[in-house]
Amino acid sequence: MSSATYFTGTTQDAWEKAARAGYAVSGVLHALIGVLALRLAFGDSSASADQSGALSTVAQEPFGQVVLWVAAVAFLALGAWQAAKAAHVGHAGRAHRGDRAKAVGRAVVYLALAATSVAWADGAGSSSSDQSKGMTSDLMSAPGGRLLVGAIGVAVLAVGVYHVVKGWRKKFLEDLTGLPGGQAGRGTVIAGRVGYIAKGVALGIVGVLFALAAWHADESEATGLDGAMRTLKEGPAGTLLLALVAVGFIAFGVYCVVRTRYGRL
Repeated sequence: MSSATYFTGTTQDAWEKAARAGYAVSGVLHALIGVLALRLAFGDSSASADQSGALSTVAQEPFGQVVLWVAAVAFLALGAWQAAKAAHVGHAGRAHRGDRAKAVGRAVVYLALAATSVAWADGAGSSSSDQSKGMTSDLMSAPGGRLLVGAIGVAVLAVGVYHVVKGWRKKFLEDLTGLPGGQAGRGTVIAGRVGYIAKGVALGIVGVLFALAAWHADESEATGLDGAMRTLKEGPAGTLLLALVAVGFIAFGVYCVVRTRYGRL
């Protein structure tokens, strides 16, 4: 459990439970992306293999809008928790700047997912790929825009490499606490390792695509996660590689569910 205290009593407990639900929702979202990527690998390209595709799939199900509103609340709680953590760590001095930066990054990601979930629940959701292209186009039209898009590409590539290293070295185990017997089970280790590496590979391709968009001054190349999946499929042994990455996303989803109970907030 988290040792951070931002409120007291019932309020703190309710917020923590809602924030932990955010990990569970994130797990389901990653698993759905993995399923969509598997379908893409074997010839079904009707849905986007990214967040928008996964949320769209949920929206089309019975009670899908209700589920999306619940997801939005969970992501909002988790994002707010990370923002509060960043503010809390910020008072701890320079030695904790890395922890603060990670908390800020996570807060941005989860709050963005909350907003996206609200959009799909409200019937106003749109393709993540189109959003990426639109954002890239707007940035490129600004002074120094190509450099900024290139910097975004390098940053996303760095995040991808970080995920691969974290998975390979099993650093994700440091995010877990209170495990039975004090150690993660073999299934958790495999799910986390495969999941982080697969997600890192996908993010790395996203970063490369942004960098190429900047290099060629062509916003259409910045296609986000779905574009990364499709790019992977078009390469040598693409079907096999995409299927492996898809299974990795499903594994990451499993790890997120474990993190719901044992993850450090």
